[in-house]
Amino acid sequence: MENSGSPYASSPENAARRSEQPRSPEEEDKEKPTQVRFLVSNTAAGCIIGKGGQTINEFQSESGARIQLSRSHEFFPGTSDRIILISGFYDDIMKAIELILRKLLDEAAEETTDSEARTKVRLVVPNSSCGGIIGKGGSTIKAFIEDSNAGIKISPQDNNYAGLHDRLVTITGPFDRQMHAIDLILNKLMDDVHYPHNLSTPFPYPGYGPPMGYMAPSSPYNSTNYGNSGHGGRYPGNKGNVMRSPASSNQEGNDSKTIGVADEHIGAVVGRSGRTITEISQVSGARIKISDRGDFIAGTTDRKVTITGTTDAVHTAETMIMQRVQASSERDN
Repeated sequence: MENSGSPYASSPENAARRSEQPRSPEEEDKEKPTQVRFLVSNTAAGCIIGKGGQTINEFQSESGARIQLSRSHEFFPGTSDRIILISGFYDDIMKAIELILRKLLDEAAEETTDSEARTKVRLVVPNSSCGGIIGKGGSTIKAFIEDSNAGIKISPQDNNYAGLHDRLVTITGPFDRQMHAIDLILNKLMDDVHYPHNLSTPFPYPGYGPPMGYMAPSSPYNSTNYGNSGHGGRYPGNKGNVMRSPASSNQEGNDSKTIGVADEHIGAVVGRSGRTITEISQVSGARIKISDRGDFIAGTTDRKVTITGTTDAVHTAETMIMQRVQASSERDN
């Protein structure tokens, strides 16, 4: 399957090479619907959804693709990350991916002074289709890496989870190189007769639900339906630094939980102009209060972060806060 003129060529030299050896789907294949899945953190999912589903609706309307997310407690097995499923025609899917990755890249840039702030993309690909991406003796994946100048790695098959038949294809590098690599991989998957081009849910792992006793939050942000698209269809749309105190219930059915976050990571939780903490509060439905500077948990230099709301809202907010703290810790290391 070959094509010229990909908008994701990573350099003039690669652009010329792709003109000589086009790779995109044939025109008739572009009219065949397909799908692609990749992982995002709970916090990133909230950023993609937007307040009241506004952002995800805009992305669907602008791209023409269907965008679905697994619920806030539905994580890819072995991770704490949710799954995004994008369905539609080839060009629509690529446009939706571009919109989502640019949004996440902009958010990452706002939270760090690193001008080279980047995100990594982890595609979810069936085991049966990974061989085609690897190629004989690794020839195909090597060609993809050379063509896109992106880093591409495929995780080994994980036998720790019965019934898990998917692997992660991790793509790293600057935005344009990532998009070029995704372009190459999606072309290859569209050629694969074994690749499932139609999925009804982003989370096809019935045996891997929430922990025992955990109830899914009732917040509308945890639903996969986010309203109408521009086409008229309804689209379903810390590493040792955190201390916890037991949750306590009040008579109104709300819980209150205080966790400790190392002072140096508070900025990652708050975000620029309070944007991150506001987003966490909106997505989870919980109220979040951070103690003043110098007001630490006894015997530590950890600030008090008090989360109040329903048990489900508190759980969701705590998870999102922990993810921010962990990301901040990894950047520092």
